[in-house]
Order: sequence, then structure tokens, then C-alpha cells
Amino acid sequence: MNFARVFGAQPALPQAHLISIEADLSRGLHTFSIVGLPDKAVEEARDRVASAIKNSGLTSPKSTNKKIVISLAPAELKKEGAAFDLPVALAYLLAAEDLSFDPAERVFAGELSLDGAVRPIRGALSIALMAREKGVRELYVPAENADETSLVSGISIIPVRTLSGLIAHLTGKTAISPHLPRTHETPLPKGGDLAEIRGQENAKRALEIAIAGGHNIALFGPPGTGKTMLARTAAALLPPLNEREVIEVTAIHSLAGVLDGEAMRIAPFRAPHHTASYPSIIGGGTIPRPGEVTLAHRGVLFLDEFPEFARDVINALREPLEDAQVSVARARGTAMFPANFILIAALNPCPCGKHGTRQCTCSPASIDRYRRKISGPIADRIDVWVPVGEIPPETLAIKNRNVKLQSPAARERIKKARERQARRFMNMKDLTTNADMGAKEIELYAMLSPEAETALISAARSLKLSPRGFHRTVKVARTIADLAESDSIEPPHMLEALQYRARDI
Repeated sequence: MNFARVFGAQPALPQAHLISIEADLSRGLHTFSIVGLPDKAVEEARDRVASAIKNSGLTSPKSTNKKIVISLAPAELKKEGAAFDLPVALAYLLAAEDLSFDPAERVFAGELSLDGAVRPIRGALSIALMAREKGVRELYVPAENADETSLVSGISIIPVRTLSGLIAHLTGKTAISPHLPRTHETPLPKGGDLAEIRGQENAKRALEIAIAGGHNIALFGPPGTGKTMLARTAAALLPPLNEREVIEVTAIHSLAGVLDGEAMRIAPFRAPHHTASYPSIIGGGTIPRPGEVTLAHRGVLFLDEFPEFARDVINALREPLEDAQVSVARARGTAMFPANFILIAALNPCPCGKHGTRQCTCSPASIDRYRRKISGPIADRIDVWVPVGEIPPETLAIKNRNVKLQSPAARERIKKARERQARRFMNMKDLTTNADMGAKEIELYAMLSPEAETALISAARSLKLSPRGFHRTVKVARTIADLAESDSIEPPHMLEALQYRARDI
């Protein structure tokens, strides 16, 4: 046999692309080429594959007088990464008749080291999702990636440690047992407790509402009043991810290369520095990769010192805040990444943070320039604006060693509110929280009482709410009603929601 075909995959979101790896051997001057739009890492597979085959006890491709051509199809799709090492090696061994097995309904992925060991790869879970969609029977992945890929049911996951071990399995000499999913306990939430923050009860309440309904929130006030501490306690308030969300979030972090080997069962909390670049926040690169807005999917994106971020970064948040996804277009391709997150923005009233006091050293021009960094469209997409003011010294001086934890109770209220939303949106595939509702869903599920609707219309005129602001106020009120275990939105719920639309910055 001079020709062979096996199947691999190009990791991508929401699922990978199936790649046909074809090997052709012919007589002639020795060459070893890989075609099909490979990047540098894929081209370098020639040397890794040759050494791995030699050190696994077989004849190295470099020792033959054959012209070797490896084709990765479809040819117009850019191939990147080291996941093709394993299928390239197997395709060559099949074509050279050094190995015999049936490649049908099997997909292989893994990076080879020079001694034949199989290294972990990025995006293994996206490959598993594709394999199930294509009806693949067996998926061969590095042993380190077996846990994440086992989240996908319906396919047999074969963990591979070495090339020689895989060859022994394929030839029937020594079988490799399929990887069985492990049972995991619900992990403990991370983050501080609300009780660690003295005072700021209004801000704590607003944060609970934002997490319960998936609303964006801005905390503004002087430096040192607890804005950052409040934001970081959100990690302890987020409810655990359900099975579908675990797969979504794990696939994203696996593709980005930031997964520690196990599935992500805690909602992500991302806090990039304000000097972060546009591609790192939104996503980008020559070949589009997910940024922080995607890594925060189903969790929280905390942007401290919000106005200090680059203007183009702040304005680029419009799409993910409105559509819960972000489109990254580059010359070599366009990618659509999920970005359904809760934005928590912390900001000062002016560059020095002392606006309104004698200590403020900012000129009117610098204050105006600072505040103009947050454009009207971005401010309108933030549902909850909360002042975080100065704390009286006597409040800080109170010594209470028996203080009761507040986050567990808040987390329980949030859990119940989320459960009410889940029941409400049971037949709506794309809705998980109140913040996900569109205008049509608001009409169906908001359930305003006549008095609450009258209060909303009156306030909308005086506050000059935009249609977006009008609808977002209703969604916040719906969450407040859910926390109060009320089926309808009553005037107290609406009035509380309206107070969060006003911002003094």
C-alpha cells in the first residue's frame, strides 16, 4: 500500500473541524512534505513524527528513499497547532505498511515528543464535540486530555500515552481501556465573603441583584471604599454551572490553553489589567482566538479602573454586552465566539478620585475627558449603577470577631432566583437569566402589575430613558421580584430598579 487515510481534527469553537490526513508514498528522491495550508507548528511535525517513529522501534521516514506527501484536507482551511502529529504518524505507518488497522469511525489527536510520548493539546473538548456530531466511534487523545473529553457522552475515549502503546493497541497486542468519566463533587466557591466589607449595604444588595439576574453593574466612588473587594466577592456568589454550561466553558478554556486538565465546574471570574490590549480583551490574532470576554462566558468579567482601559477596548464591548457574542474578523478568517458574561465595572468619579472635595486636583477638562471614555451606548448597556461612598471611621473601628458570613445566605437567595428563571424559560433554549430576555420575551414573562407599569412610564419620561434603558429596567425589576419570590413585578420592585438607572458620573 502506498496510500492511506486517517482522521484528525482542527480545534475550534463551538466544535472542531474534521480533517482527513492522507499519506502518499512513491519512489524517488527522499522528501517529506505536508500540504493543506499548514502553519509552522504543523510543518515542524515532520521532524517530531520522524523521531517519534524511530524511537518507537519502527523505521524512520527519513531512512527511506521515498517521496512522502502528507495532505490535510480540506485544503482551504488553515491548520495550526501540534494536534496533527499523531494522525500524521499513523497515516505514514499505514501507507508504509508498517502498521495495519481499520481507521474508519476513529479520530486521532495528539502532539508527539521525540521519544514517542504523547503530549496534551489545546481544544480537545471541541474535538470530542465534533466527534459525537460526526458519529465517530472512538476518539484517541493524550491521557492528560481524557478527563475533559469524557464530558461528552456517546463516544469511547481512548487515552494515549505513547506512540508505541497506541500501535500495540491498534494491532491487538495490548489493549488500552477506554477512559471512564470521574464523579466530581460540587467545588467550593472561591472569593471573599460580603461580611468582610464593612457598610456598603446598598452596594451589596445591588451586587446580589446583578448576579441573580445576570445584569451588568458599575460600582463608582472614591478610591479605597471597597469597590474591588465587592467585585471579587462576586466569585463566591455565582451559582455552579450546569452540565451544558460546564461543557461550553471547558471547551473555551481548553481551546485557549488555560485549562488545568480538569473540567471547569465553577463559573469563571476574569479580571484583566487596564493595560490589556484589544486582542487580549476582545479576541484576535492572525488566526482568531478567544479573548477575555469569551473566557468570562457564563461568569464575570471584572474591569477595574474601567475608564483607564483603551477607548477602542471599551467601545468594542458594545457587541458582547448586547448580543452575548463577539465576531472577530481577520484576513485569514472570521470567528464568532460566545461572550455571555456579567460585566462588573469599577470606576472613580475623576482621575484622582477625590471629585467634590478640596483634595481634588483634576481640571474640568481632565474630568470631562475621563468621563467621556465611557460612551453613552456603553453606559446604557450597564443595568445597575451603584455609588460606593466613604465609610465612617466608627464603622471600620467596630471589632466583631463573631461576624456572621453573608455570602452563603446571599448565594442561597441567588440560587432560588435562578431556579425561578430556569422554570420560566424552560421552553426557551437561548434564555437562562432575566438579562437574556429580548423585547418579545419581556412582554411574555415580565408580568408587570398596572401600578408598576404606571410608575415605569412616569419615571421613563422624567429620566429620559432610551428604549434599551426602558427594557433593561424591566429586566432588573423582574430579578428583584424573583428574589422576593413574587410572580408579578410590583411598584416596590420597579422603584428599586429605577434607582439603579440613575448615575452621578
